[in-house]
Amino acid sequence: MTGCATTYRLGPAILLAFCCLVGCESEQRPVQLGGAIYGTSWSLTYMAAPHEVSVGDVQAEVLAAFELVDQSMNHYDPESVISTFNALPPQTPLEVDWDFAYVLSAALELSDATDGAYDVSVSALSDLWGFGPNGPGQFPADSAIEMAKSRVGLTQIDWDSTTRTLSKRAPGLKLDFSSLAKGYAVDLGADALDDLAIPHFMLEVGGEVRVKGLSPRGDAWRIAVERPDTDSRGGVQAALAVSDTGIATSGDYRNFYEHEGRRYSHLIDPRTGYPIQHDVVSVTVVHGSAMMADAWATALTVLGSSEAMLLAEQRGLAVYLLKRSGDALEVFSSTAMTQWMAKNGS
Repeated sequence: MTGCATTYRLGPAILLAFCCLVGCESEQRPVQLGGAIYGTSWSLTYMAAPHEVSVGDVQAEVLAAFELVDQSMNHYDPESVISTFNALPPQTPLEVDWDFAYVLSAALELSDATDGAYDVSVSALSDLWGFGPNGPGQFPADSAIEMAKSRVGLTQIDWDSTTRTLSKRAPGLKLDFSSLAKGYAVDLGADALDDLAIPHFMLEVGGEVRVKGLSPRGDAWRIAVERPDTDSRGGVQAALAVSDTGIATSGDYRNFYEHEGRRYSHLIDPRTGYPIQHDVVSVTVVHGSAMMADAWATALTVLGSSEAMLLAEQRGLAVYLLKRSGDALEVFSSTAMTQWMAKNGS
């Protein structure tokens, strides 16, 4: 075997990394770490760490970053900050940690930017539609949907960013940072790697990615956007050549169920109370922050192709969007995404 064969496949739920160590031209062979976290997996490939930085040091720092996010934002942990808030009655203030405050502030900004299409208080609707911790239940009636909508909406929280004090006005309102927390964990892990002076790495958690420097090939990190296929893992739809940035994909073709011949996605539009029913299959976003790439990918998927691409151009977002067109897929790529598209044969 000669050369260095590297494939990184990016889909809405997972990124797979395989690196052949034989024949790679770099000062050091790449080191690979990984494991289970947040009900999914994490992986790290890095190179050229300072001699005094051990593999154990690297793993300890990355896991410490992950643990911080877990204690703050894991809504499956009843002891976490977010679970504590979710269990509180209305008008009961809670002082949250700095990281929670940072993520909440980002969520509020995206909610404003999308006129409420992106909403991290959508839990009541997600639970009703069977995508919460309890899984599927009875298909919801219109009256149940309207009742759940009364417990959704970021306009129903009171937030003081100076004191980091949060309370709710609606009984039963709950926050869910699933569309930001993994990306934020990746960002914190990347910060830890920077602090260790590691110049080249790719870190991912459940498909949310940050890359820095060069790949083991000595060029940009190459990320393959998965071709959607509901029956099995798809092939490669497009290739990105990236460095010093974050990448995330959101899609509706992995997590859904069918009822009376109609498909219902796990992505809920909080404005209607119903799962999205439009034509977007997946959205990939390249952004300096993995958290923002993750959140924007979710938000743009909820908006639909026309609104999503208009907003992407207005805000200079690097977006690669796949839309259903009959039995085929239509591709939309924003102007800012052009710089990241890998050239054929590269």
